Amino acid sequence: MRIAVSSDMDEPVARLVADELRERGHEVRVHGALSPGADPRWAACSERAAREVAEGRADQAVVCCWTGTGASIAANKIPGVRAALCADAYTADGARRWNDANVLALSLRLTSAPLLREILDAWFAAGPSEDAEDRDNVTHVERLDEGRAAR
Repeated sequence: MRIAVSSDMDEPVARLVADELRERGHEVRVHGALSPGADPRWAACSERAAREVAEGRADQAVVCCWTGTGASIAANKIPGVRAALCADAYTADGARRWNDANVLALSLRLTSAPLLREILDAWFAAGPSEDAEDRDNVTHVERLDEGRAAR
């Protein structure tokens, strides 16, 4: 799987995200502080990673900033992106299952190495729900994106 990773700071957990994804066999493209010379601002690097997903150059993305909130807000401004800020494995599982999230947002402050691995395990183990209500909600969000893009 092709995964874009962005971080506004070159923190150990941000580097661990990229390393862990590579160890799991994914092709990783880094942005922000993880890419020398790239714009490290959380809004800019999160946008860049999210656009890779929206434009089909990446299958998913992981966006990071100090709290994870700014990175998730910026990523969610890109039509076609459903970014979820996940602080635990249960939330990561639900984000993939019920929301068909395609971008994982993480807090550099709160995510430890063991917690990161649990979140990634849950994220990749879960797939989108086939439940009609869950699919209807995702379709509704996609229509919201279409309306925003048409403006």
